Order: sequence, then C-alpha cells, then structure tokens
Amino acid sequence: MIYNVTHPLRFTPHLRPMPWGGRTLARYLGKTLPANVPVGESWEVSDHPSHASFVANATDFGVTLRQLMTDNRRELLGPTADRFDRFPWLIKLLDARDWLSVQVHPGDDAVKTLLPGEQGKTEAWLVLSAEPTSRIYAGLLPGVGPKELRVALASGKAADCLHTFTPRAGDFVYLPAGTVHAIGGGVVVAEIQQTSDATFRLFDWNRLDSQGKPRALHVEQAFASVHWDAGPVQPTNVSGWDSPKRLLASSPYFDLDWIVAKRTLQLGGAGRLQALIVVEGRGRFDNGEYVLPGDVWILPAAMPTIGLQIDAPLSALLCTLPTST
Repeated sequence: MIYNVTHPLRFTPHLRPMPWGGRTLARYLGKTLPANVPVGESWEVSDHPSHASFVANATDFGVTLRQLMTDNRRELLGPTADRFDRFPWLIKLLDARDWLSVQVHPGDDAVKTLLPGEQGKTEAWLVLSAEPTSRIYAGLLPGVGPKELRVALASGKAADCLHTFTPRAGDFVYLPAGTVHAIGGGVVVAEIQQTSDATFRLFDWNRLDSQGKPRALHVEQAFASVHWDAGPVQPTNVSGWDSPKRLLASSPYFDLDWIVAKRTLQLGGAGRLQALIVVEGRGRFDNGEYVLPGDVWILPAAMPTIGLQIDAPLSALLCTLPTST
C-alpha cells in the first residue's frame, strides 16, 4: 500500500517507565505520563523491533513507521534507501532523574559479533534542562586504558576514570559508538541515535534492585566495544547562537544543525530525509499543522518545500541523513 509521505510526519510518543526516570517530561514538554510511574524515555520516532512508532497526523493516522519503511522506503529516505532495512534514527527524550549506568555502545563492526541482529549505536544529546546536581560523564581521561579501568571497576570507582562536567541547558554532546559515558542527577536531553538498543553496562553505581541484587553487567562486551584512544568529550553550548543555521556534528549517520528562526522557515525540498526536533518556540506549517516545543517532525525525502510560520521565536535541531557514508 502507498501512503502519503509528502508532508511533515509526527508520531505518537512511546513512554518507557525506568527506575532512573522522573516526571519532568510532563512538566517541561507537556507529555501525558502514566500516574505514579517514573518515566525515563519517550521514544518519539522508532522503527526498532521492540517498538514501531504510529503516525499521529490525521492523514494515515495509526500507520506504523515499519509500514512506511516497507511500502514507501524510497520516498521516505531518498537516494540512501537501499542502505537501510530499518529507519535509520531512533529519536528520544530522556529524563535522567537518577543515574543511568556507566555504559558503552558498540560500533557497526563490534555489534556483529557481540550482539547479532542489532546495529551500532552512535548518538548525540542536546541538554534541555539540568539541575545543579546534574552530571554528564563522557569519555575516558587521558592515560586510562583497559588495565586502569579494570582496577577502577574492581574497587567501585569507575567514575574516577571518566571525564565529567556539569551540564547546562543548550549543551550539545556528540557520542560516537565506543565512548564510555553516563548521565543523571536531574537532566533532560533530546537524543538522536542510530536505530539500536545495544548497550553494555560497565558499572551501575553499586546499586541493588528491589530483591537486593545488582543489575547484570557486561564488562567483557563493553571492553570489546570501547574506543580506548577517543579521549574526553567536550560539550558545545548553543545558548545565544542566533545564526539561522550552524553545523554541530557531521557523521556517517546524521548531520546535525542548530537552527534559529524568528519569522518564517523553509523546510524540506532537498530530496533527503530530515528530522526537526523543536526545543523552543512555536509556529504552524503551511498545511495547518501546529509546531510546539518537544515536537519531533520527520521531513520525508519526497516532501516538497514547506513553509513554517513562526509565532514565537523557534530554535531546533535539524537532522539530515547523509547521502554517503
């Protein structure tokens, strides 16, 4: 069946309760959360086997992203369609009220033997809000190798091996697969990543579950995934940037730009898949669809140029699928 992929697409959020989550997605982004449950993730766009997103537009309402990829892959992805069995991005909002584990994601080569059936997982974060107690750990400190990290893990001091900083709203963090990282203490981020749920836990802050047992770790798989020479990852803060478009990161999986618009914005028409992750502001597409903070819009490759009329100054991440690796 052929679906209409010539206009911006929005999908129904998939909320995931997590023990480290909170309630900030409801307060900050207007998400409707289940009562009395800590929600850690809102999967805004997903074609992962564990969840296929549903179209929320009136046109083709309820159609899954999996169906669109099956029947309209070329219109959706453009010239890169033959490279992807699944939609290339998993886009999330995260509320890390407590601490996520110290973890690492495998790259495209490592995942083939470590977790067959999954994809590599390069990702990027934009910090939407943070508290004074929030921390981000990103990358190993200089001089830390397998020996030093094993000693630290054995003594419960893995964090001593990691570069860390106090995040601020507007911090952009690019995390190539193989980067050891952790996040928590009251931070909300927008995340875009390869479509993968491949995560290996190195350290879980010595926590115990409700039965008094620690969560499973994946130390050997993690060590096989780490890029030992990558070094610390520093954030880039976009607060105050007022240029209409500025490149944040370029990779084989996504190009990310920070965009700012005060009156109108022209989107689409480039023949490539894009995603608009709205951070601030509001407006309305020429087809009448309203755009609000926290929205994630997929702009199919086959979509002609569309105007966005700005009602309140808008800032957003614009993600574009590269035409080559």
